[in-house]
Amino acid sequence: MAAIEANGITIEYLEEGDGDPLLLVMGLAGQLIDWPQGFVDELIARDFRVIRFDNRDAGLSTEFTAEPPSIMRIARALVLRRKLTAEYDLSDMAADAAGLLDGLGVESAHVVGMSMGGMIAQTLAIEHPRQVRSLTSVMSNTGDRRHGNPAPSLIGKTLRRPTPTRDTALDVGVELFQEISGPTFDAAETRAEVRAAIERSYRPDGTARQSAAILASPDRTPGLERLGVPTLVVHGLVDPLVRPSGGIATAEAVPGSRLLMFNDMGHDLPHTRWSEMADAIRHNADRVS
Repeated sequence: MAAIEANGITIEYLEEGDGDPLLLVMGLAGQLIDWPQGFVDELIARDFRVIRFDNRDAGLSTEFTAEPPSIMRIARALVLRRKLTAEYDLSDMAADAAGLLDGLGVESAHVVGMSMGGMIAQTLAIEHPRQVRSLTSVMSNTGDRRHGNPAPSLIGKTLRRPTPTRDTALDVGVELFQEISGPTFDAAETRAEVRAAIERSYRPDGTARQSAAILASPDRTPGLERLGVPTLVVHGLVDPLVRPSGGIATAEAVPGSRLLMFNDMGHDLPHTRWSEMADAIRHNADRVS
């Protein structure tokens, strides 16, 4: 792992493999280590140079200082489809990714983003088109606030859950992943992954600020309708956090896109689908003229 100064902040990143550059963009609260190594290896085996990084306010990248919104404010904005004010938005986070590519001397890359990372990847393709060869949006939405919203029951559980502390974050994290994952969920494996993430970096305020960034950003549908890059949309049919309508709306917005949906995928990357997803990402990359 290494760090680079880009877009006025420090970005922690990791490069593996040779071949076509492929940028992986992580979701809300996620770190570069949260991309399963087995999935990364599948991508490397398909002739990709995989670049993954910590978003701002996560992992070992720059931490911001604005007062984070409460979980109640976030939930209210979701339910009422209102914007929040924020220290930064998804355009700023996309500019971070663009700055990272510039700093690494990569003129353009295939881009894969999951969840919030899919939103950032879409924004990167819209606002920095020369740097995106192909786009893969995984378990994400268009930001139109009508599609891909969390299930109401999940919002209710989140509001009733006590605010986690560093001492309780492990159990809370495993419980949350169990609620949003598909049928391949493995509690022991997830516990080990959550523990590693907490030990590396624990930034709950950053998670809240990233949530505000999502809710401060505009609908990307008009920009997606103008995209001219090969686009793959991947979504789980049992995703309760970003419901399947988010992926469907994304695919409908982007001309010529391909929609790939899995019945054993929730808001996770099930190991049963790593090979198929890697094949689809390679195929989408090969559509570049």
